[in-house]
Amino acid sequence: MEPKPWRDRVRDEEELLAQLNQAASDAASRRAQALRDGVTELGTVAEVARALGRSWQAVDQALKRDQRKKAPDPGAPTTE
Repeated sequence: MEPKPWRDRVRDEEELLAQLNQAASDAASRRAQALRDGVTELGTVAEVARALGRSWQAVDQALKRDQRKKAPDPGAPTTE
């Protein structure tokens, strides 16, 4: 049995990388939602960070990254 041609292997690995990137993005969104739930429960980002043993900056940045990801594209056409 001959090995797969290199072009097919590259294409397969690129597809796998795209799936992994999507899975990581989805996990980051779920994590940010859990952090928001923690802020709702505990009251502040600092309290959530303290409960997790992380810096408040790390928690704050995770929330901001998720917010930016969900923000509408400023160059996108509007319905107005």
